[in-house]
Parts: sequence; C-alpha cells; structure tokens
Amino acid sequence: MNKATAQEMLDFYIDAEKKVLNGQSFTHNGKSWSMADLDKIRAGRKEWATVVRSFEGRRRAAQVRFVDMGH
Repeated sequence: MNKATAQEMLDFYIDAEKKVLNGQSFTHNGKSWSMADLDKIRAGRKEWATVVRSFEGRRRAAQVRFVDMGH
C-alpha cells in the first residue's frame, strides 16, 4: 500500500458519497451503490482518510553522516 493508492480509494469514496447524496446511484466493479449504502460509504471514506493521514504523518529518516574530524 502506498499513499497514492490510499488517496485513490479516498477519492472514490468521496465521489461515491457525493453521487449518493445527490440522489444518484452508481455501479462500480459490478456492485450497485445507493442511498441505502450511505453508512457503508461514509465508513469507507473515514477509513481511507485515516490511511492517507497516516502516510502524511510519516517522515523520512534523516540521513546523518558522521565525519571523523581528527579529535
């Protein structure tokens, strides 16, 4: 899993939520989503938002180089 994939999933759930809230239903990978699925969609959105935030909180380890100064 990487941040780009997590962001893609978050974007999917945000789009799904918007469509359902606008009264639309849609199909993705053979599954139909509608207003009845709003709780599941919101749970997915929250889950993926947490994953995206976890990537944003990661910092790369600083590279430190020790040099012998002859002391």
